[in-house]
Amino acid sequence: MTTFKEIRGQLIRSVSSDPANPQVGEIWYNNTIGVLKGYKTIAAAWSSGGTMNTARRGMGSTNAGTQNAALGFGGAGGYLANNEEYNGTSWSEQNDLNTARNFLTGAGTTTAALAIGGQFPPTGETEEYNGTSWSEQNDLSVPRSRLAGCGTQTAALAFGGTTPPNDVTEEYDGTSWTTGGVLGTARFDLGGTGTQTAGLAFGGSPPASPTTATEEYNGTAWASGGALNSARIFIGGAGIQTAALAFGGAVPPSTAPVANAEEYDGLAWTTTTSLTTARNAPGGAGTQTAGLAFGGGTPTATGATEEFTNTFNATRTLTTS
Repeated sequence: MTTFKEIRGQLIRSVSSDPANPQVGEIWYNNTIGVLKGYKTIAAAWSSGGTMNTARRGMGSTNAGTQNAALGFGGAGGYLANNEEYNGTSWSEQNDLNTARNFLTGAGTTTAALAIGGQFPPTGETEEYNGTSWSEQNDLSVPRSRLAGCGTQTAALAFGGTTPPNDVTEEYDGTSWTTGGVLGTARFDLGGTGTQTAGLAFGGSPPASPTTATEEYNGTAWASGGALNSARIFIGGAGIQTAALAFGGAVPPSTAPVANAEEYDGLAWTTTTSLTTARNAPGGAGTQTAGLAFGGGTPTATGATEEFTNTFNATRTLTTS
């Protein structure tokens, strides 16, 4: 039988405490507790979280929220006003939107959220959430649904959508909307994340077929970024412009959900571990290393939630099983 020394050229060290800065692949025996340990890479994975109280797709969400503090509001199974908050374990019902709608977008956090646009018909309706209730604000200049949004309650971005020419961008300052730079690729059913001065738009339909186009916003204009590996619509997103996560969606002419997930580093997208449950038009929040996907169509509306943990290195106890 081949020994560890023959494989690695050295014996396993016996130490009284775990090394402070181990290297990937390093193995040692902790003689204080009598355990064999190693430092290894743990693969990216999606795991089940708490289920939403109201199953839905096409909702607004707080993409400036975190994996442990997210908000999902509105959505389709009809036209919903329901609003729910996630605490990292379970969803709880909160005060509803004033205007029920689906295929809207959102921005902000659980205590300072923004609900933007939606249908039906396409609306410019904008509402602010203070952690307790929603209040009416000035509408978008261009009413639309199936748009994307990002940023905070006082510095938000809304872009794309169903109202031609499908390339409109608007900026919100906490009071009103003003026109920003137009998208290079006009589209709807796209994904979006980031901030008002560093936004990210990806995927969508422009409008005849799905696109892989990615664009980055600098607060004034959009510029082309690296293309998605998989063209799709109804795509969810989380993170920032230089560290984003895209997941789920559908590939027309079918609206059948897909489970694809990709990571963006500011230059290019790379494929990562797929969602456990394929879904289209999900809500999203969190970061590239700790993302959250919830709701969507499977193809029927679901309340299922998944939490993403990116690849990381860690000390683990080694066993023979």
